[in-house]
Amino acid sequence: METARPSRGVFTRRAMLLAGGQLGIFGFLGHRLYDLQLVEGAHMSALAARNRTSKRLLAPARGAITDRFGVPLAGNSQNWRALLMPEETTDIHATVDHFAQIIPLEDFERTRISRDIKNLRRYVPILLKEFLSWDDMARIEAQAFSLPGVLVDVGSTRTYPFGPQLAHIVGYVAPPTEKDVAKTPLLALPGMRAGREGIEQTQDDLLRGAPGMVEMEVNAYGRVLGELERVEGAQGDRVELTIDAGLQQMVLGRIADEYASAVVMDCRDGAILAMTSTPSFDPALFDSGVSHAQWKAWVSDPNAPLTNKAVAGVYPPGSTFKPAVALAALKSGLVTEEDRFDCPGYYDLGGTRFHCWRKHGHGSVNMRQALRYSCDVYFYKVAQKIGMDQIKDMASPLGLGVTLPVELPHVRAGNVPTPAWRRRKGHHWNRGDTVVAGIGQGFVQTTPLELATYAARIASGREVSPHLIRRTVTREGVKINLPIAPGLELQPEWLDVVRGGMFDVINAPDGTATRARLDLPGIQMAGKTGSAQVRRVSRAQRESGHFNSMKLPWEQRPHALFICYAPFDKPRYAVAVVVEHGNGGAATAAPLARLIMTDALQRDPSGREHAPGVTVAEAG
Repeated sequence: METARPSRGVFTRRAMLLAGGQLGIFGFLGHRLYDLQLVEGAHMSALAARNRTSKRLLAPARGAITDRFGVPLAGNSQNWRALLMPEETTDIHATVDHFAQIIPLEDFERTRISRDIKNLRRYVPILLKEFLSWDDMARIEAQAFSLPGVLVDVGSTRTYPFGPQLAHIVGYVAPPTEKDVAKTPLLALPGMRAGREGIEQTQDDLLRGAPGMVEMEVNAYGRVLGELERVEGAQGDRVELTIDAGLQQMVLGRIADEYASAVVMDCRDGAILAMTSTPSFDPALFDSGVSHAQWKAWVSDPNAPLTNKAVAGVYPPGSTFKPAVALAALKSGLVTEEDRFDCPGYYDLGGTRFHCWRKHGHGSVNMRQALRYSCDVYFYKVAQKIGMDQIKDMASPLGLGVTLPVELPHVRAGNVPTPAWRRRKGHHWNRGDTVVAGIGQGFVQTTPLELATYAARIASGREVSPHLIRRTVTREGVKINLPIAPGLELQPEWLDVVRGGMFDVINAPDGTATRARLDLPGIQMAGKTGSAQVRRVSRAQRESGHFNSMKLPWEQRPHALFICYAPFDKPRYAVAVVVEHGNGGAATAAPLARLIMTDALQRDPSGREHAPGVTVAEAG
């Protein structure tokens, strides 16, 4: 039987169909290849590059803070840290848990990391751990294969060479809060810090700088293979202060173990050369985190180490207030410099006896004598004669009871009361309130910065404005801070009377502060003592003749105050000193102010372009 053969036509059709199918497939592949290589080539190349690279922002280095001679007060040092790149890991929580097994995390660090995972964009690195040791870094590198997206990076930490010596002025930095980050997203970058207290806080925007960028090569598992490109951020501006670090150390050395505040100011322009407040604290602790025990110790300390008492501590000025009362009396026209008031040692008003500090009184005294002897009765009577409103109107231009524009946070204003102020408080103003205010007691309160400004304004006759920033060095250039000081609306002869009385306080044989006399040839100083009571002394105690405030418990003793300026004939520096519970201004504060003024005059920082030859010692 003969087998049938397929016809030639059928074979041809099959071949054509097969060839057509092949051509279609190759045509599709060719078209797709054309699209991938030519049409979508740039896009695909970008995706491929994105898979092998990772970009992130870099926190900029914080700007330096220096003293007037360029001595660093706040700078930066290296800080090794572990970062997590969320884009480079598939299970971010598992990676964090595994990291914690290698490098233990504290509870507050866990809380922060969870917050950052929730709130930050995936391209923003998350800080896992700061201040890594070499052993920490070695353990991380040994486990790198199991830590996708984790890398060891170097950032900066804030350093304070003078530690507690300048803490209240310079301030400190700390990790930003959620509120900080919400206000300024840049603070979410690892290593960024927010300024807290002092110049660090008020000049935070200038010190912060602009971020940089780094591009890294990564493998399919998110492990960093190397760095492709780095553009460093722009460091923050440099802020140069009016402070002389050397003089600051000298003042602290003079204060020693006292709880005290002192301010040294240039009488001509208000530049602050030194500002101390003791006790103090170590600002560096805040950068790495303050322990709960340390924080509790600070806030529970009755001597308030975290408070800058020079600008936020308020004290009755005591007799240092008397020059302001004298000027108010002269301006009122109700009292002249030669008018005399008798001081038998007390002043009776409405059944109340107000005592002079000198039991048997000073006899008949005029204004200059009353300042020299610090006669309380004279100023009781003068205050009663002119009234509190006129005293207030004089005190404010002199810098007392007002908020001064110094570049620090939490600056408090003292208080010079008036009957209207008392009524706003819901109380009646008594005549006795005016009497005690005349000697800086009662409701009168001032800060050490106010007292220094007050002394400088009396000395110069100008409304000098206290300031701490001398100039700022920016990328655009140097910005110099030179406040203009208008003249006070006071007659020269009024100022001459008060200045003469303050000169006698120190230089007359019977002045109240002869212990403050300078030992510098040809240089004399003017000043005024003050003792501010912190508890009431009864009439019976005063008249017994046996009362001695030095026998009281320390916390019940009066504060000791002193204000001064020198040289008398050409004022350059003003000094204010407040020694808490120092008892007597003449015995405690005046000798201390003499030493501080001597240091200021001999070092003369405002008269130099370069620091004196003595090397400034850094705190150990």
